[in-house]
Amino acid sequence: MDIVISEDQGVRNLHFGSEWVQGAMRIARPYALELEYTREMMAPWLFQADADWPRNALVIGLGVGALSKFLHRHRPSCVVTTVEVEPAVVGAAQLHFKLPPQSPTFRIEVACGADFLTQSTEQFDLILVDGFDHKAKVGPLNSSAFYAQCRDHLSPNGYCVVNVLSKQKDTQAGQSRFTQAFDGQALVLPPCASGNVVALAHAGAGFDTTAAALVQRVDAIKQATALNLKPTASKLKSLLRL
Repeated sequence: MDIVISEDQGVRNLHFGSEWVQGAMRIARPYALELEYTREMMAPWLFQADADWPRNALVIGLGVGALSKFLHRHRPSCVVTTVEVEPAVVGAAQLHFKLPPQSPTFRIEVACGADFLTQSTEQFDLILVDGFDHKAKVGPLNSSAFYAQCRDHLSPNGYCVVNVLSKQKDTQAGQSRFTQAFDGQALVLPPCASGNVVALAHAGAGFDTTAAALVQRVDAIKQATALNLKPTASKLKSLLRL
């Protein structure tokens, strides 16, 4: 894989041999979520007021490590397992994007995400799926079998979040596979400006909330982590008709 690092106006970007940005880090804020879609992937936090949630998380697709680093920084007791199929991506994240060293609460596994779930017996409070190759393809990570595996590996209060691309030919089919795997207990957010589409689902945790509760969660999360989920909350209000 041809990995290229670029910098522009204080932001360091990861590319897989093309102009397509596979991840970004603001150099002055290496643990912040720079890209809009990565912020939206934290949407389940708006439904979970427990300060200790998630207790364990699985991130499939490392990129620059943005999602993994954010969880590690703001939920230090959470066991974060990140699965990345390409060793060179791990090396780039360590060298250029301040990836933390491995520890009992921060694990990196070099493997296919689908294979990892097939072999794993763990359950997770949060599963984040953001895996693409240099052609923006996801392979088995957009299959009914994979989404069923994600569902089966969720804890009772767990959520699964996936990043898909609105410009892919099978986008609608992929969203349908995701929704069906969770028996319709899923939400698909409107596309980000980049074309990324974030979908989230649960296997029993629920999307029950109120407009007032969302506002409170937005304020609490911003105060605790500096993450602004107000735009995400607005999308959720519309989808949930609050």
